[in-house]
Parts: sequence; C-alpha cells; structure tokens
Amino acid sequence: MDERALISTFFDRRPAAGRPARPDVILGIGDDAAVLRLDPGFDLVVATDSIAEGTHFPAGTPAASVGHRCLAVNLSDIAAMAAEPLWFSLALSLPESDEAWVGEFARGLFELADRFGVELVGGDTVRGPLGATVTIQGRARPGRTVLRSGAAPGDGVWVTGHPGDAVAGRLLLPEPASDPAAEALRQRFLYPEPRVREGMALAGVATAMLDVSDGLDDDLRKLLAASGVGAEMDAGVLPLSDELRSIRAGTALECALTGGDDYELCFTVRSADEPQLRAIATAWPVPVTRIGTVVPGAGCRWRLRGQALAVPDTTYRHF
Repeated sequence: MDERALISTFFDRRPAAGRPARPDVILGIGDDAAVLRLDPGFDLVVATDSIAEGTHFPAGTPAASVGHRCLAVNLSDIAAMAAEPLWFSLALSLPESDEAWVGEFARGLFELADRFGVELVGGDTVRGPLGATVTIQGRARPGRTVLRSGAAPGDGVWVTGHPGDAVAGRLLLPEPASDPAAEALRQRFLYPEPRVREGMALAGVATAMLDVSDGLDDDLRKLLAASGVGAEMDAGVLPLSDELRSIRAGTALECALTGGDDYELCFTVRSADEPQLRAIATAWPVPVTRIGTVVPGAGCRWRLRGQALAVPDTTYRHF
C-alpha cells in the first residue's frame, strides 16, 4: 500500500464510511487542513507528544499498544490541565508499508479514541524510523485549567493510582508473563490509562497538577519549582500495588519514585477542599492518596519511617 491507501483504509473514518463525526468537526481528514469549531466561552488547550521505538517502547512492542500509547500520553497531558479532549492529529513514521501492523496500530488507537470521544482530524504518514507524534486539542472554561504553578504552603500533595507499576512492566518485556501479577504490570506499561475524567473533575479543586510521565519524584519537583515552593513527603504511604510488591519486592519503592510511564496525576489540594476531593474520588476506578504537604522553600524532601530518604536521580533524559 502507498501512503494514500494506508490513510483511506485504516484512518479515514468520515461519515461516508458509515460513522458520524463529531458535530464540531467541520472538515476533517481529506484536505490540506482540518476545520474545527470551538464552542463560545471556552479556551483551547493543545498538547503534542511523540513516542519512538527504542526510546519510548522496545522493538517488538505490539502494534495495538503503540497505537494506544501514542494517544494515551497526549490524553494524559490534557487531563493534567483539567481539560476536556476533543480532536487530535497523527504523524506516523513507518519503516515499511506493513498492512497487518498498521491495522493493529489503528485498532489500538481508535479503541482508546472512541472511549474518550476524541476525533482524528488529520496528520501525515511518512517513511522513516518507527514512531508516532500526536497533537491533541481540548477545551476548558476560562480560568478552569489547572497549572503546575498554583501550589501553596499547606496544600496536600496527592497522587492517583499506583506509581511504579509501568516501569516494572516495561522491565518484564518483551516476553509474555505466565504469572498474573507480572502480566498485570506488563499491561500497565503497554496500555496506560489516561486519567481524563479524574483530571476534569479536579478543575476548581486542585491548585496545581501534572501527569507522572518521567517518575513521581522528578515530576513532583517540576511542579514545586513552577510554584516556587517545597514539599515534605512520606514514602511510607506511597500506594504500591500488590503486583509491584510481589514482582519487585526489593525495589518497589524505587520503581514508584523514579519509574516513568505511569501517567497518573500528581496534584495539590488546599486542606479546606480535601472533603470535596474525597467525595468526588469515591466514583473513581483508582485510589487517590495523600503523600505529602507543600511547605515554604524549595525542593522535595522524602522521609521513610521518620528517616530522610535519598532518591536516586535515574530519570531518563533524551539529551
């Protein structure tokens, strides 16, 4: 298949193909650019992320996982802003025209897109090293986005889900796992769950927020630096999953603090708003845990059973 055939076969889902598009998509795939309508009274929120074979996922990763992950990491960025995702474009780089691979990639991509109601509205397909870049657009009411820069002393520091599972799963690749705990961790890496609904629910509740992509400690330090504050953190209350404790018994804590690819939300909340947070979180499919307190100053100080805990700087950096 050439580029045009790949696009029309696997990615063109216009109404002519029997599927209605979002009503705010005036013109999607098939022209030089998309034409989209943003409802009055909303701000546009835009994020771009790339994933590349050998850097973000190992060779041999299932194509459906690559399709899922390239959209999931962008949905997670929108979630971290407490915004609603709407549309996305895809730039796909392929070393060859492999119809079976592209078909599975598209399946993983659209299964996730349909769950969150986001529409593919354009992009590009090129020959090159295997990778995908997604640009996603969302919306939020003016003043309702949650930035990294709003944390203040006295706020609690919270995290969703179970940090550390994804990096443990990545270390178990590429072979399928016979142990259920190991397989659960592999799936957490292969098919991360963006916390879109949780992020939207935190508008007006969280004072600062980001998603955990580079590791909880490293990402939290970014939030604190943006807010000009520090934090006192308790590693003993980190919500480690049973699977992580089972498979990585000796390094579970390090996985949670320094492992990336979790795409959980780390955020701060005023003490007065904690009852509201706990109320809305009862409907969430994952736990939410208070792991520390924002304090004046700078930096992130972790303690474990009352003793200072040094966190190794093992975060992956591209350059």
